[in-house]
Amino acid sequence: MGRYVFLDSIAVADCAMEVEGEDLDDLFATAARAVAELMVDPTTVRCSIERDVQLAAPSLDLLLFDWLSELIFLKDSEQLVFPDVEVRVSGEAPCRLAARLRGEALDRTRTTLRADPKAVTFHLFALEPRDGGWRARVVIDI
Repeated sequence: MGRYVFLDSIAVADCAMEVEGEDLDDLFATAARAVAELMVDPTTVRCSIERDVQLAAPSLDLLLFDWLSELIFLKDSEQLVFPDVEVRVSGEAPCRLAARLRGEALDRTRTTLRADPKAVTFHLFALEPRDGGWRARVVIDI
């Protein structure tokens, strides 16, 4: 399973994070979990709603950008957060993502809210193979 760490020293008014995964599927799933944890305490979210998402982009880095942007869009447009995800990524152009999301609508009486991300930025954005796996650096405007 991948790992992520929030980088407090990178951006003052934003949230920077570094994500690692064993493969692309793991990296994209781990990045989604990190975004969910940025938004809410995942232990306060019941996974009662399932949603399938499919995306395509001309490159893997743009696919990751679109993927994280989609998760923020679902929070903003439908008040949905998804701490539990399964992701399949195809790296051949056009790059494709198929994901199954599990989460629920924000319930302000039960869900512990954290930051309110607005958008993924291209500031310091990177996706690269590393040590037999993948690594990404992402800065999110909050």
